[in-house]
Amino acid sequence: MSGLRRRGALAGGAALAAASLIRPREARAAKGLTVVLESEVTILDPHFITATITRTFGLHVFDMLFAMGEKGEIRPQMVDSWQVSADKLTWTFALRDGLKFHDGAPVTAADVVASLKRWSVRDPLGKMLIADTAALEAKDQRTFEFVLKAPFPLMLEVLGKPNAPLPVIMPAQRIPEPIGSGPFRFVKDQWRPGNTMLLERNPDYVPRREPPDFLAGGKKVKIDQLTLRVMPDQSTGANALMAGEIDYMQYLPFDMLPLLEKERSVKLMGLGGIHQFQGNFRLNHAAPPFDNPAVRKVMWKLVDQDATLTAIGVPEKYRARSCPSFWMCGTPLTTDAGAAGNKFDMAAAKAELKASGYKGEPVVILEVARSISQTASRVLVQNMRDAGFTVDQQERDWPTVLARRAKKEGWSMFPVYSNGTDMFSPLSHFYVASTCSTDYPGWSCDNTIPALLKSFTQATTLDERRRIAAEIQAAAYDLTPSVMWGQFTIPAGYRSDLTGLIQSSYPMFWEVDRA
Repeated sequence: MSGLRRRGALAGGAALAAASLIRPREARAAKGLTVVLESEVTILDPHFITATITRTFGLHVFDMLFAMGEKGEIRPQMVDSWQVSADKLTWTFALRDGLKFHDGAPVTAADVVASLKRWSVRDPLGKMLIADTAALEAKDQRTFEFVLKAPFPLMLEVLGKPNAPLPVIMPAQRIPEPIGSGPFRFVKDQWRPGNTMLLERNPDYVPRREPPDFLAGGKKVKIDQLTLRVMPDQSTGANALMAGEIDYMQYLPFDMLPLLEKERSVKLMGLGGIHQFQGNFRLNHAAPPFDNPAVRKVMWKLVDQDATLTAIGVPEKYRARSCPSFWMCGTPLTTDAGAAGNKFDMAAAKAELKASGYKGEPVVILEVARSISQTASRVLVQNMRDAGFTVDQQERDWPTVLARRAKKEGWSMFPVYSNGTDMFSPLSHFYVASTCSTDYPGWSCDNTIPALLKSFTQATTLDERRRIAAEIQAAAYDLTPSVMWGQFTIPAGYRSDLTGLIQSSYPMFWEVDRA
């Protein structure tokens, strides 16, 4: 029976039938890692959501056509070779040999086409690419082709983007559980929501021959099992790391860094550049009071980045000074366009709010319980109340915030922080790239921005992209889709006997081994 037919039978059956297609788990591995990530993995579909925890899951269980290296260059991953026609309108790609899904079925060009079409519905960059595509089809088992309506210079950057939603490749025929072709496989019968998730080494994965380089290159798995532990309390996690109960913790608590830095059994990893994070308050433009542009713009004068990072406890060496750039400071597109006059100023904020027509509607803030973003929110809330806002703080866990933000009513804003790799370009910055999207929470729209984003994709030089990025930022300051609350690093920690751990703000557990 062919892989497609097998999946067709599976899709029509019960979930028990799905388990019968997955190869039996190997005997309990002697070599494993136990890690604590930023939060629990609750949504397992990397096409569906921008949550970074789902991206981390996706990068281990699925694979991508292209991937980004440490210097930002895009390299082939599942793709073996590609050609571009002289008129730049036809792109033909051939897959590597030996690609298999976790149920043993080969990865085909038809799977690629179905996956890209499914992903592009939700991703801003995917929507741009598909809008410029006249045809996307499989030519044979290993070859697929884009025929474009107009040249799209950023084709590889889109197919290899490291930002969620990820353009990972899935089976064309959807099945009731995550089956990818990545270096690890999800073990459904060992998943204990609220406690642990188990990923196992994929014995059929064939790594590329190149050395590993950020998300690109060879991904040789040297452990047999990867256990994701749920520990909502950071202090508990940090103590477990020092005690050797866990091997890696993605986000260490700032107040415990002095102790951790002295612990010889633990190493810290705190990186700069695109490995830093950008904090944002995402505003809901679909409901009062932030449906009023004048009220939104007051927010720029109420966020004090330095005070916020100090309240969180970020040491000086792990933060950037107040950064006015949507595209992160210290990256190629850094700019202060539009920032003039949009700085912390309580007196001006009070005057502008009074003149804005604000009627005292409560600003409902969805705060993630016991998170650093909640601390950022509390600093802002005091400033908002001093300026004259009515504020309703609602503490929730992250999965609940994700569910609540999908509705246009019932919330006004939420604090969050994101990887620099998500925010250093207008094409991937969640709150700018989604401008005028009808299905992205926040519903901010300025019709000049999508046109500028389109121009950005057509730019062929860095200078041209910088110019357009500055124009986009000026428009974004006026629109106020979000307000930045700081740029900083959260160090990760890992046991000192681990080797090969890729130095990145992304948790990646291929190549890692024990000394």
